[in-house]
Amino acid sequence: MRIVTVTIETLRESRSLVITRTEAAQALGVDPRTVTAGVENRTIPSVKLGRRVVIPREKFLRLFDPDSE
Repeated sequence: MRIVTVTIETLRESRSLVITRTEAAQALGVDPRTVTAGVENRTIPSVKLGRRVVIPREKFLRLFDPDSE
């Protein structure tokens, strides 16, 4: 079994449209509850699909892009 470490760079290279809160937390090096709090207070963009909450990958990455401001 291969363990993949999620980083901001691997997210940039990904072709996925969305990421999970766990993936976002791993890329940022924070606890997943920190990302959940960001989703709940709307500082991290998210979309609810049924009972599942996902984060649009491109919008998430723009939060950490120094050239986007």
